[in-house]
Amino acid sequence: MKTDLRGKHLITLQEWTKEEIDTLLDIAFDLKRRKALGEKHRLLEDKTFYMLFFENSTRTRNAFETGMTQLGGHAIFLTPSATQIGHGETAKDTVEVLSRFGDGIGIRYCTYKKGNAYMRELAKYSRIPVINMQCDLYHPTQALADIMTIQEKFGKNTRGLNFTISWTYAPNYIRPLSMPQSLILLMSRFGMNVTLAHPPEFHLLPDIVEQARKNAEENGVKFNIVHDMDEACKDAHIIYAKSWGPIAYTGSREEGLDLIEKYNTWVMDGRRMKLGQKDAIYMHCMPADRGVEVTEEVMDGPQSVIYDEAENRLHTIKAILAATMR
Repeated sequence: MKTDLRGKHLITLQEWTKEEIDTLLDIAFDLKRRKALGEKHRLLEDKTFYMLFFENSTRTRNAFETGMTQLGGHAIFLTPSATQIGHGETAKDTVEVLSRFGDGIGIRYCTYKKGNAYMRELAKYSRIPVINMQCDLYHPTQALADIMTIQEKFGKNTRGLNFTISWTYAPNYIRPLSMPQSLILLMSRFGMNVTLAHPPEFHLLPDIVEQARKNAEENGVKFNIVHDMDEACKDAHIIYAKSWGPIAYTGSREEGLDLIEKYNTWVMDGRRMKLGQKDAIYMHCMPADRGVEVTEEVMDGPQSVIYDEAENRLHTIKAILAATMR
């Protein structure tokens, strides 16, 4: 177990060692047990965590805010329009001041080519841990909850499991790349054979894909990319089916929306779930478009673990806060 995580930034789990990630998971399982037993765990009493949201959120905001309350601290919700950030205050000036006030800061900023860069700028000047609550490239807090959920369902030793992350059809807006990119990077480090499935135009960023290939090689597992959803679901233990935009292919919103409509048969349904292993589970970070990208039969079926997965956002976020905040 690593015990020197105080003040450590979490912008991507790729920058954390496997031992450090295992430490977070150990803490998360312990905090989940303590909450279930009604044991107080006010580990961050009188601490303050700032939550800066450039976009709206349900699970992320409430998990962080609830988590800080249960840990005995306080979370403050911030937006650019409600701060001087909206008037042009620099990342340096913002974090220099907040670092002197509080004990940690989280940012959710998913605009492509802006979000991660802004977080890096904050981290450069911050005296307190900077936590990525989702950016254009990564979603580490969701990915951590996902691996915790997989360990709950299949055991701590996940080596040899077949993990599929598949694109799905979901219209109306362009979703970020951060979720599939975080998943292909993390699951290969936990010994899973990873299959990434998407239509050709919905590829991920090449440098992220190359990192995932390297992770798989280093851990002696497979990493495959396919363009057929049925093929991806065959023999899978975990089917993580969600949408993302063709952001790496086109910068045009109109073209992106048209491309999404082109592949409206990429839907997660009961037939595809049956292509997986008998004990396969269905995962989604939510919100999911019910009846569009996934059928009700799957979303509410016995193989769905989406609510367990959502609950684990709370426990893993509490682990991150407790481990990193001074």
